[in-house]
Amino acid sequence: MSLVARHLESVGIPTVVIGSAHDIVHEVGVARFVFVDVPLGNPCGPPDDPRTQESVVELALQLAVSAIAPRTVVQAPVTWPSDEWRDVYMRVGSSATTSRSGTGNRSNMRTFGQPTRRPSSQRGQAQSSSP
Repeated sequence: MSLVARHLESVGIPTVVIGSAHDIVHEVGVARFVFVDVPLGNPCGPPDDPRTQESVVELALQLAVSAIAPRTVVQAPVTWPSDEWRDVYMRVGSSATTSRSGTGNRSNMRTFGQPTRRPSSQRGQAQSSSP
């Protein structure tokens, strides 16, 4: 999304990116960014919380008209109901703390990634796509 925003900005269309991946969005260098410190996939806040979601969108619209400098970043005053997600987010392992079921997620992650893995002899080579 950040690269799309940069392209739109380059042709004169103002943009505001709302997101949680501060480091990635900062690296790409978007013109206006509303940072929401919540788990990825929830850029406007917790599900089923329309008041919070509306406040994030309102902040983004305000930023669209008020930003006076490039690469303006504003942090939304949004909190997730619990900080437990920070302890296990993106962790891969076999311990009970890495999955809701208590069995770990290492084998699940390996299974989910299998279709996209290529043998090491093919890594770095361009993939061809067939219709």
